[in-house]
Amino acid sequence: MITLHRSTLAGLHHDDPTPTSVRAALQRAIELEHATIPVYLYAYFSLDPEVNAEAAAILRSVVVEEMLHMVLAANVLNALGGAPAISHRRFIPTYPSHLPGGVEGQLRLHLRPYSADQLEAFIEIEEPRDPVDYEAHAALVEVPSVTIGEFYLTIANAITRLPAGVFAATPRHQVGPDLVFGSVSVVDAASAVAALETIIEQGEGTSVSPVEVDGPNGNNDFAHFYRLSELKHGRRLVQVPDAESRLTAYAFAGDPVTVDPRGVYDLPTDPASSDHPDDSPARRQVDDFNATYTTLLAQLHDLLNGHNDMATFMGSLATMSALEDLARAMARGSATSGVPIGPSFEYRRAPGLA
Repeated sequence: MITLHRSTLAGLHHDDPTPTSVRAALQRAIELEHATIPVYLYAYFSLDPEVNAEAAAILRSVVVEEMLHMVLAANVLNALGGAPAISHRRFIPTYPSHLPGGVEGQLRLHLRPYSADQLEAFIEIEEPRDPVDYEAHAALVEVPSVTIGEFYLTIANAITRLPAGVFAATPRHQVGPDLVFGSVSVVDAASAVAALETIIEQGEGTSVSPVEVDGPNGNNDFAHFYRLSELKHGRRLVQVPDAESRLTAYAFAGDPVTVDPRGVYDLPTDPASSDHPDDSPARRQVDDFNATYTTLLAQLHDLLNGHNDMATFMGSLATMSALEDLARAMARGSATSGVPIGPSFEYRRAPGLA
């Protein structure tokens, strides 16, 4: 479990929190959600999708929802008169990196191919303070810090104490469910809280259930912590009979879900474009990937700042598809005689990008 310094909550615990302090926390939330996406994507790209289809699908589903969480936090920020800022150089962490928000402990995010150690880091990111007791009754440990879920709960509580009339009179720059499945159009405190609760439940689950709300396929999938734990345990999480418990019991006792190491590309750890000579095939691939990723952030910035139309959304989807195609070619070593090349997720503004 990772926890954030309580300083991350600056201004939110006051009896009368200000819109400015809430907007600042929401921008931090957007940065926090984004920081995990390159790390998850890197492990996803390292998996041969034909050999490790199930594991790849799990990681992809987590990435899709992390993107949704960015949208939800941005919707709340926009409804409060803010402007999400994601298309700038400082928005992309330089890996290895701590999560934004002042993380307690030693966890650093690395761009690494899929491995048991990297999976443990993912599980640590998503672990709630009080995970559903699906194996053993563990005592809670009190710590002077907050989990990511508690961070969002504090924001939600602050929103309910904001002055009347703080929300835009009409829906402002909302990316709703007509564009992004599972999104919430935010127009008041109730819908803002609903958006933030969606983020919490999809990441951590609830205190009584590992099931999230509105999964990527509309099936109420398990929250990220439990989905990733399926890979750790090598079995699907399923309901099991428990006559003594008032709660539905779960155990990792379902169908096998494994990762074949022969289907994991040997990508380098924490790559950088400077690892490759100028104008070499590898450098051109890395630069193309980074320019495409920077373009995607610019498109998402537009989408979340008033260009909430189908054309902008479809353009971002096309860029996401191009990004994966580039990463897959790099992992196969298509231009480097079979030597895998790692996408470095560095800011590189493409020619002609406004």
